[in-house]
This record gives sequence, structure tokens and C-alpha cells, in this order.
Amino acid sequence: MTIFDTLLQSRPFLLADGATGTNLFEMGLTSGDSPELWNVEHPDRVKALHRAFVEAGADIILTNTFGCNRRRLALHGLEERVRELAIAAVRNAREVADAAGRPVAVAGSVGPTGDLFAPLGALTEAEAVEVFAEEMAALKEGGADVLWIETMSAPEEMRAAATAAQRTGLPYVVTASFDTAGRTMMGMPPAGVAELGLDPPPAAVGANCGVGASDLLASVLAITEAHPEAVVVAKANCGIPTVTGEGTVYSGTPELMADYARLALDAGARIIGGCCGTSPRHLAAMHDALAHHRRRQRPTVDHVVETIGPLVAPPSDTPAPARRRRREARGGGDAAAGEADGAGPGATAATAAAAASPTAPDPFVS
Repeated sequence: MTIFDTLLQSRPFLLADGATGTNLFEMGLTSGDSPELWNVEHPDRVKALHRAFVEAGADIILTNTFGCNRRRLALHGLEERVRELAIAAVRNAREVADAAGRPVAVAGSVGPTGDLFAPLGALTEAEAVEVFAEEMAALKEGGADVLWIETMSAPEEMRAAATAAQRTGLPYVVTASFDTAGRTMMGMPPAGVAELGLDPPPAAVGANCGVGASDLLASVLAITEAHPEAVVVAKANCGIPTVTGEGTVYSGTPELMADYARLALDAGARIIGGCCGTSPRHLAAMHDALAHHRRRQRPTVDHVVETIGPLVAPPSDTPAPARRRRREARGGGDAAAGEADGAGPGATAATAAAAASPTAPDPFVS
């Protein structure tokens, strides 16, 4: 039994960390560079981010390995360094977790390959299994407590990653990005993440990234309604991203993320964290909110909208008022689809679609 298993069995909820990539950009990472290379070139900065999340109250910290599979690393000429970079990432996180003075689980982050699967693309499910298996074996070797498969869109890729995770014997988590009218880019509805027929099943399933906290909470409500027995993860972006002259700014305040955390718990999530744009300051507010919160009645989508703000990409059958002010929520454009968290979590629908183009920029380091 790993630290993750023990925490999950002994606590009513767990707090996962916030963003990796957007925080590393604040620490000097340059757009177009590989965040994974920082595990060996700037381990002090990576560990400082992990430490800040632990000090903010995180029970789970994700390794800086979102794009550490050979398909993604090939974009940087690093495809032969999968094992080296993955092991270094886990050891950076492990050092911080072990010095925390309380149990903190290290989750080996595993993002998508960035490739379309056959017949839409060239990658087969069998090939993807081997790609993921290489990374996951290294994450286990480095000392990860759990494998964290995240920001997925295609059921085939989720199955391939789960198959690779099962080989390691570690517990694993699967989360998807429901960023396209309430579904993943490949059309899977939220409940589908718990209906993949995986054996052994994941320790938890859920939603991460996407287009906004309200949309993610709507996905969580759909999962927990269809599968009330599931351990569900909610890891939302920090509000709505807006592209400015100085970069991408997320609208979420610590107060908004505190409200989001309470609603996520009320909606049935047991693992709650933040995604793109979520800083240690946001996470500290979430920790304080959850520590003093008594679970309330299950919220409706309308209540989520009243508290957090309108849905950015609502399902076509979503009634008003959840659909109102959609363009205002977008900031007048497609900002919500324009930012990808450099090291994880990853691409939204627009950036994931761009990944299919051989000439497109890396959607995971925008």
C-alpha cells in the first residue's frame, strides 16, 4: 500500500496541487522550451514549486513530467532521455514530500502523446501502450506513489495509458479534459471516464483543465450522478484565461478558487486541486476553505453558475441561465482555448487539435 492509498482510505478528501507549467513560466521557463528538462537543469526551481504547494497544504504533488513521453520529448530532441528526466522529476518531488513532516503523496504526471490515434492518425493503441509504459516504468523507479494520467481526450489513449499503468502495479488515476461543449475533444461525455471497462480499475477518475471552473464542476456533477461510488478528481483551471500583451492571465482569484473547492466537495469530489493558472496562493485559499467547510447539499449547475460564473463551453442542450453571457466569459474571444499549462496539465481542445498538425507549435508549452 502506497502513501496515496493510505491517504485516500483515511481522509474524507485530499488536496492536490496546482499548476506546474504556468508557475514555471513565472519562474523563468521560456515558451517553446521543454519543462521536463528543468528537472535536471533547474531542479532547485522545480523543488521550490513543489515545496510552495506543500506549504500551501497539498496532500498530493504532481511531478514535472506531463510531456515526458518520447512522442512529446521528440519535439525537443530529447526522446532518448525519457528515463533520465522522469526519474529526476520524481526524485525532486520525493525529496520535498519526504521532508514535509506529514504524509504527502507523489503522483507521476502522465499527459497525452499529442498524436491522433488510428484511423484518424498514425499512432496505434498498441504503440501508445509502449510509449506510456516506458515513462511509467521510470516514474515507478524514481519512487512515485501513484500514476496520474491526465488531460486525456480519446478513450483509446486512456485505455492505452491505463494498460501501461497496470503493468507497474501502482495505483493509477485517469482524468480527462471536457472542453468541447461538455465533452472531450474526441466526443466522450464526463460519465465515460468511469465507463472504460478497465481491470483493475483506476483508484480515481475525474476532470482536469478544460475551459473554466464552472464547466469542470458541471463535468464533476455528471460523473458523480452517474457513478456515485467513484472516487472523483476535480482539478480546474484558475478561472478563465485571457490573452494580453504580456501573456495569458487567469481570472480566478483566491476567493473564487475557495468557492470552487467548496462546490467541488459538495458535488462529490474527493480529490480537489487546481490546474492551469493555479498558484500556491490560490491553493492555500482552497486549503483553508476546505478545512472549515461542512459538506452542503449537492449543488445544481445553476448554483455553480451563480457562484463561480457562466459556463464557457456549455453543452448544446444546457438551458439558460447557465448559457448566458458566454461571450463575456470568454473575454470576447478564444482565450480559453489559447493557453496550455506548460508541464501539465495540457492542451485544451483548440491546442490539442493543433497538435495533430506537424507544423503546429508545441501545444503543451504555449
